[in-house]
Amino acid sequence: MPAATRPPADAKKTAANKSAERSTAPIGPLDRFFEITKRGSTITREVRGGFVTFFAMCYIIVLNPLILSTAPAANGKFITGASANGPSVTAVAATALVAGVMSILMGLIANFPMAMAAGLGVNSVVTFTIAQQSGMSFADAMGVVVIAGLIIFVLVMTGFRQAVFNAVPHALKLAISVGIGLFIAFIGFANAGFSMPGAGTPVQLGTGGSLATWPVFVFVIGLLLTIVLVSRKVKGGILIAIVVTTILAAIVQAIGNFGARYDPGGGKPVINPDGWQLNVPTLDGGKVAGKPDFSILGHFSISGAWVHLGVITFIMMVFTVFLSDFFDLMGTSVAIGAEAGLLDEKGMPARTREILAIDALGAVAGGAGGISSNTGFIESASGVGDGARTGLSTIVTGICFLLATFFAPLVEAVPYEAAAPALVVVGFLMMMQVRSINWEDFEVAIPAFLTIVVMPFTYSITNGIGAGFISFLVIKAARGKFKEIHWLMWLVSILFVIYFAFDPIKNALHG
Repeated sequence: MPAATRPPADAKKTAANKSAERSTAPIGPLDRFFEITKRGSTITREVRGGFVTFFAMCYIIVLNPLILSTAPAANGKFITGASANGPSVTAVAATALVAGVMSILMGLIANFPMAMAAGLGVNSVVTFTIAQQSGMSFADAMGVVVIAGLIIFVLVMTGFRQAVFNAVPHALKLAISVGIGLFIAFIGFANAGFSMPGAGTPVQLGTGGSLATWPVFVFVIGLLLTIVLVSRKVKGGILIAIVVTTILAAIVQAIGNFGARYDPGGGKPVINPDGWQLNVPTLDGGKVAGKPDFSILGHFSISGAWVHLGVITFIMMVFTVFLSDFFDLMGTSVAIGAEAGLLDEKGMPARTREILAIDALGAVAGGAGGISSNTGFIESASGVGDGARTGLSTIVTGICFLLATFFAPLVEAVPYEAAAPALVVVGFLMMMQVRSINWEDFEVAIPAFLTIVVMPFTYSITNGIGAGFISFLVIKAARGKFKEIHWLMWLVSILFVIYFAFDPIKNALHG
């Protein structure tokens, strides 16, 4: 090109800048509101990621009512107020409804790809600890959850909860994310029956030390398919794997008619060693939909807990729920934010205040709904692993939960064995952050290690965070580096000591 007709260098730069602006410019109001293009995503990815997240966590619709229905409260009544055992269709509908509403709020207000549902761990505390106190009913226990949620919400509004987030060293935030990755991978293996309680060992391979059942075979095929699709970077690979594995599971069930592994009537006695872990991949009587029953909503009593427990026990019960809710979300949001590339230079997710506020309201809504505290679900990382980056995916998940109140039989056709492979693969993706921890600095490496391993070994995100916090403080104090310990780390570590020693402290106070 002649010099006279060649465009000047500035013109080239201007053209390049305009092209870059066009590539990141929002496409329409939906894109602009959720910052979809800005975060490197597309509407298609967000919708797909929302479906992936739903399928990875929809088991909670069945599992939460099962846990809440496992044992009667101290007054002899079950979750519905009846004397009969067994999971309640009202609890199923309410679990899906509250999860749907809270997930949509998280997407709209916080614009964060983290769906919400009834928290595992808290529901067990409600069932086996709080509701078992003398004279308590499930309504009284849910009142404790509501109060804990209101306290957390106040702490969010005053900035205290976010201040605690900021006080945590960056290495521990990374360790929390890595630990959760290992934790959800373990959840995936356990949920699918690949890892089972052993005879003489805490866990073992499958049943009797081998992969001898067809449901586990379905999980292995699903895991290999997920690995292949993700490693080849197939768009929607995780969702494709879940759908294909569910179809395979339905075929296997139709041929072998294996049924459920555990007694659905309560507790967890094995009635069929060759059966599916929870959901049987079949439509019950060919029924796809039904009218939901929301009569359990509003079954909570704040005054009842205070009357039956007394001041000291009441405070300790609220504190137990409070601490679990308070820190579970910390680990979950940091892990999902890291996987999605949504953390700032301090390791904090965008719109942290909004995320924390919605999570606190989730505790209130879950207690008021009679189905236990709702919180952010780490299974949302499966949707992030499939490309989700914004709150639009969370809204899609929420809508799926709302539809599930009508289509519970269809949702229940997706077995653990089909959804669990997604958790294992996403666990691997989250584990990759372990390389950013300085393992030669024992002051952070040992607390990071304890954070990572205690989560899966105790089946609790909160326990892992507590172990990391306390060990960090002890090591720093032992080396005389008191100035490097934020005062909030002292406060939180003391709270964790109380949390870990809850039963001895309670017995001493009542002794």
